[in-house]
Amino acid sequence: MSNIFRELLKKVGSGNHTGENLTRGEAAIATKMMLQGEATPAQIGAFLIAHRIKRPTGEELAGMLDAFDELGPKLQPIIAARPVIVLGIPYDGRTRTAPISHVTALLLAAAGQPIVMHGGDRLPTKYGLPLIEIWQGLGVDWTALALPQTQQVFAQTGIGFIHTPNHFPLTRSIWEYRDQLGKRPPFATMELIWCPYAGEAHLIAGFVHPPTEGMFQAALELRGVKNYTLIKGLEGSCDLPRDRTAIIALSATPNLERLLLSPHDYGITSKNVPLGTTEELITQIQDVLAGKPGELMQTALWNGGFYLWRSGICSDMRSGIAKTEELLTNGAVAAKLQEISQIVKSASENTLQHI
Repeated sequence: MSNIFRELLKKVGSGNHTGENLTRGEAAIATKMMLQGEATPAQIGAFLIAHRIKRPTGEELAGMLDAFDELGPKLQPIIAARPVIVLGIPYDGRTRTAPISHVTALLLAAAGQPIVMHGGDRLPTKYGLPLIEIWQGLGVDWTALALPQTQQVFAQTGIGFIHTPNHFPLTRSIWEYRDQLGKRPPFATMELIWCPYAGEAHLIAGFVHPPTEGMFQAALELRGVKNYTLIKGLEGSCDLPRDRTAIIALSATPNLERLLLSPHDYGITSKNVPLGTTEELITQIQDVLAGKPGELMQTALWNGGFYLWRSGICSDMRSGIAKTEELLTNGAVAAKLQEISQIVKSASENTLQHI
């Protein structure tokens, strides 16, 4: 048993009257001790559920991110005209609405905007459709790449993917606790604003509950992050909704700038696409990449327009939507997928040859 960890556990688990928040340094120590197995299983389980009940502070999230920076992987800087976008999307996937983030990533890369995604396999508590399975359905298997090969693909194509089970195996034990507890611990919140890229980045994170936005802002300010976008997206993702006004926070000094975007104002129909089977989704995405009209195409245009504008490629939303339609219908986005698929396959074959 770790006496040091026990004292940290006592602080977060003592209740409303005597409990205390952790300092940034203490949160970093607690995170490292859990990831490295220095605390006992009983201590880790108790800490995770107590911290969830207490709710993390921005300072605690900053400390947890410090630990991830120290122990976790990072893609190294590449030559890019703009800051690399890092998308923070819930690791436990989607169950209700069709995701569009893969199309968005391919679109941005095709337009010259590099992007990094990260996540794992089907994970608790939701066990929804994760990013990695959609990539595999599109012919891109990131799980076969070691980190150096992922770096190579990222540098060549403008898209990188940190697959945490392979690239950050220390996190595996935390997912086991999360499954046993049946609740999301604060790690699930922190992961959304984790940046596994060592260069200049534009962090874009999704969230569900309004208090999370304030925690994100506090944590990012403490860590000196100035370039970020926070989106109240579909199922906590970075996908803009179509059934309501999109609520977005843009980093600004000294206060956040609030942006409200209504689909109606841009001729986008107000209907989110429901998620069917994985096979059905892959077919829908392939139709979008082929430039075919449909409901998911509307979602692609809505999100693509925003991201092309926010990244500085287009001057406003309307020109971003028009540019998205152009890149989808002229085959540029489909060509980017083909390029990535071929390069990932080649890199994975080289990895196998060296095993």
